[in-house]
Amino acid sequence: MENQDNIGSNPPPQENELEFGRAKGIWNSIKVFLSELLDIRGDTDRETTVESIKKDISFKGHNAWILVFSIFVASIGLNVSSTAVVIGAMLISPLMGPIVGVGLSVAINDVDTLKKSFINLGVMVGLSVLTAFIYFLVSPVKEETPELIARTYPTILDVLIAIFGGLALIVAKTKRGTIASVIFGVAIATALMPPLCTVGYGLAIGNGAYALGALYLFSINAVFIALSTFVVSKLLGFPLVKYANSKRRKRTAQIASTIAIIVIIPSVILFVNLLRKQVFETKAGEFLSQTVQFSGAEKLRSTINYQNREIEVFMIGAQVPQATIETWRTQMGDVEALKEARLVVRQGEQQTGDIAALSSQVRSGILEDLYVRNQEVIENKDARIALLENELLKYQKGDFSFRELSREIKANYENVENLSYANMITTNFDRIDTIPTFNVTWKRNVPSRARTADAERMQNWLNIRLKLDTLAVRSQN
Repeated sequence: MENQDNIGSNPPPQENELEFGRAKGIWNSIKVFLSELLDIRGDTDRETTVESIKKDISFKGHNAWILVFSIFVASIGLNVSSTAVVIGAMLISPLMGPIVGVGLSVAINDVDTLKKSFINLGVMVGLSVLTAFIYFLVSPVKEETPELIARTYPTILDVLIAIFGGLALIVAKTKRGTIASVIFGVAIATALMPPLCTVGYGLAIGNGAYALGALYLFSINAVFIALSTFVVSKLLGFPLVKYANSKRRKRTAQIASTIAIIVIIPSVILFVNLLRKQVFETKAGEFLSQTVQFSGAEKLRSTINYQNREIEVFMIGAQVPQATIETWRTQMGDVEALKEARLVVRQGEQQTGDIAALSSQVRSGILEDLYVRNQEVIENKDARIALLENELLKYQKGDFSFRELSREIKANYENVENLSYANMITTNFDRIDTIPTFNVTWKRNVPSRARTADAERMQNWLNIRLKLDTLAVRSQN
């Protein structure tokens, strides 16, 4: 009985083998589908790609003029903070050739192409910065716009854009018969053109920090775009350049490998540091919005300093007890990215949270905000007062030519004998209104019903003609 129970509870070996076979078949089908979907090696034209990239490296003639004009357009877009104009400039700019050439030449051990790429890259950067410098030097508008300020320091998003833009570009260029101009432009706009224009802006206004920050951002983006080209070229098995001298080939391979290592190691370190900074700032912002809260107190301003691992909060209103602040610090320590950070809470010494007890920076910020808000309120009230005064003037003096209006009425209403106009002041003892009133005297032989109908028609017509919401037409015998 016991053996029979065991036999009945387990499926026979044939069924297990069938289920395993089905699962294996499904998995193989999935692998075949993914391979057909994502594999690009079969449709890669290596020789044409290499020729195309080498052709785009050269920077003279038409390419130079196109670059100058596109930099002008991009500078104007940054100057007026217009993303659409920057996008228009990116689609015509030939910036990517030398950078892609650097990545490809390192991947295929082509020293001659590498030298040519570096030389043309220097020409490209110099021409772009000079063009932007000239524009911002002569431009009457030199205000710092959000589009310009955003290009003065690198973030993890800029690196990711450079990586994926570079990957999309080189993958598109390797496809047989592809048209990569649009992807070309997207990678240029997001990674290369705005930083170069900002370098020229920083030099034009004498702000070295802006120029160096933008140049640093451009360098990072160029490195990662070249690195993306290098990786894809290696993965797709681009053929190495053949040299007649085996020693030269070996030395070239060593040089290319050294350059690749020099580029890759700092790039990885930079990527990790920017990623940590971004995570720190994101987690700090979430912590401030979700945890740092106290009834009766309000956060005025907060600063997040990644270098010093410090989060500073300025608060006003009810005094936050020290025990609550210590609880916040304990909760902040539970967040992995904020373990080493220090929370500093700035607040007034008095229970009322006197503004004067806060730092001068915060106090000036509060006063500035109050001034701006009050100024906006005053301007809105002034605009409403001006509008009401104009409307009142319209009612009092008549925003029309009475002579012309009387001629139109006489032409349309032949039974009118006399016409007068005045602003009548009326009241229901709750409020006083001023109503434009037309007094019409009709000819004696006009029947009463016709007078009433004509007066009603005249009132509707005058409402439209004078664009008034309220007016009155009074008939007189």
